[in-house]
Amino acid sequence: MMKTNTNPRIRVAVFPVAGLGTRFLPATKTVPKEMLPIIDKPLIQYAVDEAIEAGCDTLVFVTNRYKHAVADYFDKAYELEQKLERSGKLEQLELVRNVLPSHVRAVFVTQSEALGLGHAVLCAKPIIGDQPFAVLLPDDLIWNRGPGALKQMADLAEASGGSVIAVQDVPRAQTGSYGIVATESFEGRSGRINAIVEKPNPEASPSTLAVVGRYVLDGRIFDLLEQTAPGAGGEIQLTDAIAALLAEKPVQAYRFQGTRFDCGTHIGLIEATIRYALDHEKLSDAARDLMKNALDEMGVVET
Repeated sequence: MMKTNTNPRIRVAVFPVAGLGTRFLPATKTVPKEMLPIIDKPLIQYAVDEAIEAGCDTLVFVTNRYKHAVADYFDKAYELEQKLERSGKLEQLELVRNVLPSHVRAVFVTQSEALGLGHAVLCAKPIIGDQPFAVLLPDDLIWNRGPGALKQMADLAEASGGSVIAVQDVPRAQTGSYGIVATESFEGRSGRINAIVEKPNPEASPSTLAVVGRYVLDGRIFDLLEQTAPGAGGEIQLTDAIAALLAEKPVQAYRFQGTRFDCGTHIGLIEATIRYALDHEKLSDAARDLMKNALDEMGVVET
């Protein structure tokens, strides 16, 4: 008799978007970094699309009291829609109306103080309860022609019944910028985590497998976050709660299929824009010609 999989599928995704985005000042003085565009969509839309593809129908945005642009973006724009409809611009009208499908709801929660990623995730507990859920950091844009990174992880979590954390290999010199995991072994793209350390010095790092901005977490993480003492800067670290979770339940590291762009940095945002332009159905040829012409004008010789 075939065994039936009874592990729950994630339905809720959390987007911590309360940060101030100071690296991108003065642009982020009025525009949240999550609203910075890659071609014609803001970063937050790419993350939302990835969550919906993975099966999520409740999206929890953890924001601060000053940032209204994200909520405005997902709200109805009555005047704009009426103007587009009167003008016969039906293609643009559909784009505006469909930033969220009708079956998906958006919930906004305020993080009263900037107390770290762990605290931001904890703010979503009243919405989520004890069910498994996803966390997506919109700064980490993951490009893939096949299934999105979160769908890959959600499939693994549903099959295995445990939590799943996205990882990628980084140069050892960069381990001090990431949470780093150690695994018992790797089979294919995943391996069970037996240790996780926040921003270790390269010489003390247990591996070069860096945690990046996608998580599928057991609801037990909320209780552990409530028990987590603040660390450096008074922040509650999600990494510390995951370290406690390892002692109770399996947590898998997952090397996702796709390319990650760190859009929390200037060069990452530029790189993502170039890649998406080159892959764009209507813009790719023109983008390629523009880049070639720019390199020619600068006297850059192809090798």
